[in-house]
Amino acid sequence: MRRTTKIAALLSAGILALTACGSDEPETSTDPGTGGESTTSEETEAPQSDLMVGMAYDVGGRGDQSFNDSAAAGLDQAVAEFGVTSQESEAEDGEAENAREERLRTFADAGFNPIIAVGFAYGPSIGVVSAEYPDVNFAIIDDSSVEADNVASLVFAEEQGSFLVGAAAALKSETGQVGFVGGVETPLIQKFQAGYEAGVAAVDPDITVDVTYLTQVPDFSGFGDPAKGKTAAQGMFDNGADIVYHAAGGSGGGVFEAASESGNLAIGVDSDQYNTADPSVQDVILTSMLKNVDVAVYTYLSEVVGGTVPSGVTTYDLAADGVGYSTSGGQVDDIAGDLDAYKQQIIDGEIEVPTAP
Repeated sequence: MRRTTKIAALLSAGILALTACGSDEPETSTDPGTGGESTTSEETEAPQSDLMVGMAYDVGGRGDQSFNDSAAAGLDQAVAEFGVTSQESEAEDGEAENAREERLRTFADAGFNPIIAVGFAYGPSIGVVSAEYPDVNFAIIDDSSVEADNVASLVFAEEQGSFLVGAAAALKSETGQVGFVGGVETPLIQKFQAGYEAGVAAVDPDITVDVTYLTQVPDFSGFGDPAKGKTAAQGMFDNGADIVYHAAGGSGGGVFEAASESGNLAIGVDSDQYNTADPSVQDVILTSMLKNVDVAVYTYLSEVVGGTVPSGVTTYDLAADGVGYSTSGGQVDDIAGDLDAYKQQIIDGEIEVPTAP
């Protein structure tokens, strides 16, 4: 049966970690070829799993310093702790829908199970391929459109985390004007916009929010075009904005460049981009909206390794620390109390964050 879960608390890595044996005592074995003499091994080998994981990235793939990299971090943790085997592939700019389907089929035909698709653009492909391979388990990040027993949908309350960085932008803005750059205009990215605008308005409804999307569906290049991101952000800075939040994947690198060159600030997305962006732009990153895709991927794989294969929708929200804001660089230290107060009000239900602009 399908199950729908709202995570109440994320499992810690220590609890999830598998051990090579059930005791701290050295492993002892008897070798018949030595006349029954016992041999003692003082070394404990790392756990090994026969699980073969296929990871299908969205445009930009591993190395995008954002969404895909966060998924990769969760996979890396599972490889290190559980000894699973993994193989990766990524979508290309402008590829046809059947290319995504073939990527998933290639994994399935090669014996990979489970297969994780990173990004809502895989939704239609997961729907087709999961029906063709009912004995293979699939997980998809950011899409809940497929209802099948062998599909797990890992989704996030992006609007809640975006509310917090919107509040940070409003509290830090000196011009009374901020901006939002979305990679591709879809309902998912509009959740980031809606939360951001709500957070700004909660602090000061008179602050103006400029909004620009880099591309429209079916053109997904807006997630991997730093030049477009830079042009869009520079236009906002030239128009009077002093802080711009991007939800544009790899295009966000251009937003940071524009902020640096114009002497303004930017807000990252998905991962703590202060720690992943080029050092030359670190100082302009006010904060990042944290979307813990790594936690979702790692938790999913830990459950599969443990023999329980998730299906249905699992939502990672503020209450689960599935989303949040970063403090690296120290630029929001002085307003952290305000942001945490908003966070608690959202968790308590006192603030309901919209999911559409």
